[in-house]
Amino acid sequence: MNNASTFNRHTTEYDAWFERHNDLYQAELGALQTLVPANGQGVEIGVGTGRFALPLGISIGVEPSPVMAEVARNRGVEVQEGVAEALPFDDNSFDFALMVTVVCFLDDVARAFREAWRILKLGGVLVIGFIDRGSELGRIYEQKKGQSTFYRDATFYSVSELVEVLRETGFTDFSFRQTLLPGEPTDATILEGFGDGGFVVIRARRCEKEERE
Repeated sequence: MNNASTFNRHTTEYDAWFERHNDLYQAELGALQTLVPANGQGVEIGVGTGRFALPLGISIGVEPSPVMAEVARNRGVEVQEGVAEALPFDDNSFDFALMVTVVCFLDDVARAFREAWRILKLGGVLVIGFIDRGSELGRIYEQKKGQSTFYRDATFYSVSELVEVLRETGFTDFSFRQTLLPGEPTDATILEGFGDGGFVVIRARRCEKEERE
């Protein structure tokens, strides 16, 4: 993550977004809740200030920004500093892993997914929430990212692009949810699938070794 310094300098601004746009935050959180496992040991990769980990019952996170990590710790999350491409955890450590608005900031998406696969137990799941580049909202983000403090250097992805990398990494059994529908940016409607909503959630299972062969 080559822009961790930006998040260090603007942590307060980042965290205040959730207060100013609580309707959007709740819509994203609601979509995530439909696919994040209710039980088991989870970890959030790129935990930020802990805004998603806590309501989703996740007590462990990893975060490259020391300032954000400290905010999350103050909220009750056990945070280790590190990056998605080199996670500070042993193999087969977690039942599920979560990434929310993280993939667009990664230096190497494939490597990050391989690391997520490594730390998950067999049959464990990876849940990814992101702005879909193929959506109306995603196109707006892409067009205006040069004006954004946080998204200036972001690389947005479509659902199909991420699914392809996930398959190559060793994930299967995909499920999808979408929210933030066009024309109603504050609507908390959550639908299965993708293609309309600006915010999409993908759930994928770490397959058994023999399933990859």
